[in-house]
Amino acid sequence: MKSDSSIPIKVLTSVWEGDDTSFLDAALEFYPLQPVQRILDCTINEGRFWKGSHFRDKVTGMDINPDHCSDIVGDNRIMATVKDATFDVIVYDPPHVPNQGRDQQKDFCRRFGLGGKAGKETAYSFIHDYRLVAIQAHRVLKPGGLLLAKVIDYVHNHRYHWALFDLVQAIQMVGMTPCDLVIKVRQGPMIDPKWKTQHHARRRHAYWLIARNSSRCERRA
Repeated sequence: MKSDSSIPIKVLTSVWEGDDTSFLDAALEFYPLQPVQRILDCTINEGRFWKGSHFRDKVTGMDINPDHCSDIVGDNRIMATVKDATFDVIVYDPPHVPNQGRDQQKDFCRRFGLGGKAGKETAYSFIHDYRLVAIQAHRVLKPGGLLLAKVIDYVHNHRYHWALFDLVQAIQMVGMTPCDLVIKVRQGPMIDPKWKTQHHARRRHAYWLIARNSSRCERRA
């Protein structure tokens, strides 16, 4: 399909079957109101999102773990060294499970940056972190800037935890606007060998939530 000016219209669908790097490349072409100059990945870990990305040179990495040699060693719930209205885009990939450990194949703590736990005192929820990060994103993003957040609902302690709803609520509370949602699917679900009886559908998808630092979402004409 083409517009009246014969410029091809880019199509981004609500289900993404590729990897996170290719999604971010597509999203960073599709959603910004103007060309992206500065991106803050506030959970960069080992930088897996940006290996082979067209936007790699625009990324400033932040991680609380100094072992990752990120550009900024710091807590994304505080962002003490980041000035107001500095970045066009923030990428946020928070922990997706409340209590971490190792399995037979990989160290989840190191690979996914799962440092702290969400315990009984927080009802096994990360919403307290979401609120703090949302406050900082609202502050350090330029007006109209984007927050791209990857989140996964999860089951813990025999209860379904609606992480997506928690994150949307946190974003709205600080005055930003959730604008779009893309479902990223994977070939198979994560399954712990300790799980003996299934009570919920196994998660084989994640969400990419797109929010704008504005009271509205519309792209400029």
